[in-house]
Amino acid sequence: MWSAITLAFGLAMDATAVSAARGLAGRQPRELVLLPALFGGFQAGMSALGWLAGRWAGPYIERWDHWVAFGLLVAIGSKMLVDAWRDGRHDATERTPAPATLALYLGLALATSIDAAAAGLTLPLVPVAPWLALALIGTVTAACSATGYLAGRVLGERLGARLSALGGLALIGIGIDLLIKGL
Repeated sequence: MWSAITLAFGLAMDATAVSAARGLAGRQPRELVLLPALFGGFQAGMSALGWLAGRWAGPYIERWDHWVAFGLLVAIGSKMLVDAWRDGRHDATERTPAPATLALYLGLALATSIDAAAAGLTLPLVPVAPWLALALIGTVTAACSATGYLAGRVLGERLGARLSALGGLALIGIGIDLLIKGL
């Protein structure tokens, strides 16, 4: 169960960081509802697509599944760390959120959930029912996104890159744990 919770929080950090950045502008109060709903829905949906692909490919990669999970999670986590490092180097003028449109919201939801599709491949290895892991991913992402939006309004932009880095470290940790258990 803890693996599923940790995975959910790790995947939620990108969406949380984006929500915090949107919260900085504080122009659209509706974003406090829209962003968590879209981010949570997309994270769970993309994870489900990844899980379904993993179920199909599972018999073919069974001998190497722990290595595949390790590689995917470390790659995703490393990308999140690099992105956090790059985002941390930009000044505030470069991070001004774009004007709010439906296309922007959907684009942000898709962009922050692509890593969830790859992580969904690893769901058969997580010792919890996949439907529960998917529910946790969606719920945790929605809650973290709402919190991130509010935190962005209160704490400022310095938190965004750190949240993404924390999420990357969590995913790398899960990958290492799955590899150790698989060996």
